[in-house]
Amino acid sequence: MSKPIELGLRANAAQFSLLVGLNALVGGMVGLERSVLPLVGKQDFGLRSTATILAFVVAFGAAKALANLASGELAERIGRKRLLVIGWALALPVAPLIALAPSWWFIVAANILLGANQGLAWSMTVVMKIDLAGPRRRGLALGLNEAAGYLGVAAAAFASGALAAGHAPRTVVWVGAAGIGVVGLLLSLVVRDTGAHVAHEQAVHADGSSRSSGLRAVFVGASARDPMLRACSQAGLVNNLNDALAWGLAPLYLALHGASVRQIAVVAAAYPVVWGAGQLATGWLSDHTGRKPLISSGMLVQAGALALLVVGNGGFVPSLVAAVLLGAGTAMVYPTLIAAVSDASRPRDRARTVGVYRFWRDFGFVLGALIAGFGADATSPRTAIVIVAALTATSGVVVAATSWRLRPNFEPAPAS
Repeated sequence: MSKPIELGLRANAAQFSLLVGLNALVGGMVGLERSVLPLVGKQDFGLRSTATILAFVVAFGAAKALANLASGELAERIGRKRLLVIGWALALPVAPLIALAPSWWFIVAANILLGANQGLAWSMTVVMKIDLAGPRRRGLALGLNEAAGYLGVAAAAFASGALAAGHAPRTVVWVGAAGIGVVGLLLSLVVRDTGAHVAHEQAVHADGSSRSSGLRAVFVGASARDPMLRACSQAGLVNNLNDALAWGLAPLYLALHGASVRQIAVVAAAYPVVWGAGQLATGWLSDHTGRKPLISSGMLVQAGALALLVVGNGGFVPSLVAAVLLGAGTAMVYPTLIAAVSDASRPRDRARTVGVYRFWRDFGFVLGALIAGFGADATSPRTAIVIVAALTATSGVVVAATSWRLRPNFEPAPAS
């Protein structure tokens, strides 16, 4: 006799914990690159153009955005677990492509696969945790998910930077990618699909309709028609726009001002450490205080952090403080945006709606890398950072000015 379906973190603790650990590995895959890959472009391949170096971020962001968009539709057609396994299978060629790359464009190709891995695997861990948690603890569930992922990013970023001080940076990246890819694929095979939890929530907490909206209708609603979802999509895009700058341009900016590889690793790791750990609190907090205040104020904190990076002129201490503030602002925004999108979605449409939001959010990697790369080449890194800071502040104001609503069946968590 099968166990009855229950929603909630406690009722699904074992499965939820497995997904948390798996998402830490997803984050670790991309974290391997954050400290050292831009430096590999300069040192191993002799690249001088910032735009050319940041092509790997453009490739990653475009692939991840498209994978996110496809993930919602595919999840409904083939199931969450199968898509999770496919995402991890796509990670396996990343290590040999980086290890054997005869030119920088092989690194770019590896990042297309890495982006697809991140889009499918991270999307499914997000959606499956939302499925398990139910509506009352959604912010906490997403805080735990994103905390695990970005603490994984931070740990891998620091470890790869520290190891690169005494070993070939490219070797550090591909060896780490090979190990994480194999472990992630094996763990994904023991995850259970959460389709039954979706059907249960649809029947109990929603309007009882089992009919899902098509991807086209969801895309239009989440991108333009629904004011709350539109505000979340633009905020997510701008958030990852400044993350692309922190990933691709910040290491080069610090190196230009004399920072060592170890100092760059500390700054590169501090940002996702604060971001990751902070989400344990901000996800829970958004269940009690609401989503909008955290999102709008978090965007303004990010803008201030980028301004400090410019004012500090690439010095190690101000750059470290800026990284901490950027991480704090992102922690306020990141899980809260996904929770807000989930609040505004029917359970049957959730995978598609989250996929559309994550498409726009991760398209920010593409725009951010283009602005940072071409802006730095045409003017200076400082100018590129100022442009991104202004866009981030504007995004926070847009969220603050947007009328906010919840799904009729959304129940805030109790105060205790």
